[in-house]
Amino acid sequence: MERYGLIWSTGAKGRSPDNAAAEGFFGRMKTESVHPGHWEERPRGEVLALVGDCIRWHDHGRIKRSLGWMSLVQYRQSQGTAA
Repeated sequence: MERYGLIWSTGAKGRSPDNAAAEGFFGRMKTESVHPGHWEERPRGEVLALVGDCIRWHDHGRIKRSLGWMSLVQYRQSQGTAA
């Protein structure tokens, strides 16, 4: 992370509420987009496309009751925090 100037998006050690959301997302992503296929046997570009599709669905297509039955992007737009 430091080598490429990236910042961790999850919380610090022991900050389970922050980490739980990230862990949940990556768990769903693996289960729904990469597994049960053998992703390690797929070409890199194919795996990246699957991950990209999963992220787009997570942000734009997945509605949540806790967000008033809106997707994450719709909710952020309704709050004035997304373009």
